[in-house]
Amino acid sequence: MSYKAKTFVILTPGFPKDESDTTCLPMLQSFIRSLNEKFPQLTVIILAFQYPYFKKTYQWCGNSVISFNGRNRGGLSKLFLMLNWYAALKKIHRADKINGLLSLWYAECALVGKRFADKYQITHHCWMWGQDAKKGNKYVPLARLKPHELIAFSDFLRDEFEKNYGIRPVHVITPGINEKEFSFSDTEKDIDIIAAGSLIPLKQYDVFIQIIAEIKKHRPLVKVVLIGEGREKNKLETLIAIQGLQSNIILTGELSHSEVLQKMQRARVFLHPSSYEGFGIVCIEALYCGAEVISFVKPMYTEIENWHIVTNKEEMIRKAIDILRKPKTEYKSIVPYKIEETVEKFSELFSF
Repeated sequence: MSYKAKTFVILTPGFPKDESDTTCLPMLQSFIRSLNEKFPQLTVIILAFQYPYFKKTYQWCGNSVISFNGRNRGGLSKLFLMLNWYAALKKIHRADKINGLLSLWYAECALVGKRFADKYQITHHCWMWGQDAKKGNKYVPLARLKPHELIAFSDFLRDEFEKNYGIRPVHVITPGINEKEFSFSDTEKDIDIIAAGSLIPLKQYDVFIQIIAEIKKHRPLVKVVLIGEGREKNKLETLIAIQGLQSNIILTGELSHSEVLQKMQRARVFLHPSSYEGFGIVCIEALYCGAEVISFVKPMYTEIENWHIVTNKEEMIRKAIDILRKPKTEYKSIVPYKIEETVEKFSELFSF
């Protein structure tokens, strides 16, 4: 099937500085690569508002990226940046008529995207991934997106946005697994419990350490890996020492995306103690790697095999111990959502 050439512009706060920058929004990277593969005649242009920390136009996997080096500056700098973003869109539209605009997330990208799309009558949608659905988002009354313009990352996020703003997003499009990014081998399941994410208060890795301390009472040799960087790293190292878990928990720091997936393949349980999560992309990656997932937040109304939802720390402890009691040979790769399905849903919205 042939497709008429179209130009699709993605507005995002950040984007990889080059093709080796695998830790910056790996889900967005996977989405764009799959979009390129499915619709090779579609011209994809990415505007990166805040990161990378340089200002230039460069190529990423055959796609044009325009970075503005915003660095999350405020005040007059923010105003001038927004004018630059708008001017860049006008320049693209003059050269290659823009057929669709996608904003990540409901913040400055959505505000600029909405204003530009309304003026030039372009299809625009905002894909909300997480904290933009929480109370206090100043961009909601500024951008005033309509329900049909809003895409939630999960059923949970759609409900959360409606609860906080009285507006129910019409669309739900989940992240998906790109099976081509995984290289499986006969790896031994030699990590009992793994977690991965930014070391920030929202993720509750202090609770994670408390949980491991309790599990150690039942399984003294429990092997645990925590992947990530963040401002709570020193605090977590102190907690690990206080609990006497230095021989049980390894803090790896930041790893490349492929290294994270390799670690997941060695794990039996993926613990996700976050108090709030739009979806938890790492959770479906862990499922595909054969780990069972335990989390506090349920992203979708439907049940997902081997993804266990608990309501408190005690339930998380019990569930983890139950899973670890199973033979190490009992594991199954689960694919709840594929990236190809994600791309297909966007193609329907934007008529690629």
